[in-house]
Amino acid sequence: MTHKTVLIVDDEASIREMIAVALEMADYRVLEAENAQTAHAMVVDHQPDLVLLDWMMPGTSGIELARRLKREDTTRELPIIMLTAKSEEDNKIQGLEAGADDYITKPFSPRELVARLKAVLRRTTPQGVEDPIEIEGLLLDPVGHRISSKGHALDMGPTEYRLLQFFMTHPERAYTRGQLLDQVWGGNVYVEERTVDVHIRRLRKALGEAHQHLIQTVRGTGYRFSTRD
Repeated sequence: MTHKTVLIVDDEASIREMIAVALEMADYRVLEAENAQTAHAMVVDHQPDLVLLDWMMPGTSGIELARRLKREDTTRELPIIMLTAKSEEDNKIQGLEAGADDYITKPFSPRELVARLKAVLRRTTPQGVEDPIEIEGLLLDPVGHRISSKGHALDMGPTEYRLLQFFMTHPERAYTRGQLLDQVWGGNVYVEERTVDVHIRRLRKALGEAHQHLIQTVRGTGYRFSTRD
């Protein structure tokens, strides 16, 4: 079984610890952040599968972070469960309007939390997205976030991984640099088109001799992933 990663965002260490223990016992990998700034950086760096987000925190509140994550293209689909001590109805509505997928009121039992978390992950994982893809001995495992070549693990950065995942799910078609920026980086990220070339170079290097030929340069257009010469 592959382990889903959950980011716990709460300014109270004792609550983070209680949740972490419950999740680790249920076979989840756990990341922790004590404020919204750290949490946002961890979302970008580690790409967790779900965020458990406390409503009330010093500085930027959980609800503000939820709105920010739902505004950004790269994190728009990230499932969020709000944790809160407030049980009033209007707060629930506010949390759900900010983009939260579910809502748990403190105090809660660890068993209830794990059950709700599983339900949200089931709901938010598109069908087929978890299926491994294999092309000419190159295997991409979307659940474990792993790439291997003929059984040997390959090491690559998160952007190269996303680029390869896009290519392997859209093979034999040429894409311009602009299209790749939209699909892989997200439309509202200001990145120069030259950046695509840098990451293509890194991706080819990571793929090594056996598979770098699959990433083809299409003159005057951009790039395509193809098994044909």
